[in-house]
Amino acid sequence: MVTTERPGLTRWRWTITGAFGLGGITVSAWGPRLPAIKASLGLGTGTMGLLLAGVTLGAIAGLVASTPVLHRLGSRRALAASLLLIATALTVMGVALIVGSVPLLAVAFVVTGLGVGALDVLINVEGSAVERLAGKTLMPMMHAAWSIGVAAGSGIGAACAALGIAPSAQFIAEAVLIAVAAVAMTPGIPAGSREPAQEPQHQDRAAKVRQWLRGWADWRLLLIGLVMLGVELGEGSAGNWLTLAVRTGHGQAAAVAALFATAFAAGEAVTRILGGPIVDRLGRVNTIRVTTALGVAGMILFILAGNRWLVLAGVLLWAVGVSMGFPLGMSAAAESGPDPAARVSVVASIGYFANLAGPPAIGVLAQSAGLLHSLWIIVVLFAAAFAAAGSFRPRSAAP
Repeated sequence: MVTTERPGLTRWRWTITGAFGLGGITVSAWGPRLPAIKASLGLGTGTMGLLLAGVTLGAIAGLVASTPVLHRLGSRRALAASLLLIATALTVMGVALIVGSVPLLAVAFVVTGLGVGALDVLINVEGSAVERLAGKTLMPMMHAAWSIGVAAGSGIGAACAALGIAPSAQFIAEAVLIAVAAVAMTPGIPAGSREPAQEPQHQDRAAKVRQWLRGWADWRLLLIGLVMLGVELGEGSAGNWLTLAVRTGHGQAAAVAALFATAFAAGEAVTRILGGPIVDRLGRVNTIRVTTALGVAGMILFILAGNRWLVLAGVLLWAVGVSMGFPLGMSAAAESGPDPAARVSVVASIGYFANLAGPPAIGVLAQSAGLLHSLWIIVVLFAAAFAAAGSFRPRSAAP
């Protein structure tokens, strides 16, 4: 296990927090520019959907690839490589728009997803290691940096669109900034293994693959994944359906619906920023139980309330419900057994699946049951997350 003096630990912490922020900026880079990309290349909505699906496929591949990359390159070089891969992909994306090549753009989207998926696992493994050494809960704050990065990336895209800056110029400029940040930041990551001291430090590649596969048969890890499934489906559904549900299900104006979506994002970020001391006081298990219980209450209010202020209260409680599951789940997974990267990869895969596949499932249900009624599935999954919260108990304290 890595040991480090307090100044080095502080630098390590803020390096990883900065990497979370860069990840958030990356995943929100192209969203505000999709209309311009669609118009400049003359693409249909179906083609745009296929291009964006490439990001998802790349991200899943990155989750799987992160463990062998980490073992081969080490933490510092693996994280730098993932950031530089993202920067390269954004550059290729900009070049593809300049030359008008849809196939090249498709490749760029897939490679961007690959880099983001790998980065997600790596920064969570690093964040969990920092947290263990610091002796206090830090992951919620780090994930808040991701949320802030998403807001910043969206703001950059919106500002570039308003100023008439071409998407290609934006992507290439962002690529340069990410590459510079990667080179400047990653020396703050100490060399060494992230394995607990009692775990074997040297295994051959086949043994590591077998260990990753065994994670999918580990019931405790799968229960952590169940919590991730509930909160991430709740978060993904909010991103895709909240505004429409407020607009059509509750009859509010489009501007009010947009404000409610902003309130959700702010509520999630604020809960994560303030969540560390709460976790240290209550523990992971009780924190997940409290937040998912509040999430259940929020969803019931959101679905059934007729008053806009009660609906807003439901939105804020919904945000609290989804806020802590992912960061605390990553910490719990990293500490649940040998090879933290492999174990984080398993639960991250479940979380990604829920975040990406959940919203279309809500849409299918909405076709027959109506949008508001289809959201009851989130209530059920929040309740399941509440029941599975015991899996978040630290390994040393587990029965």
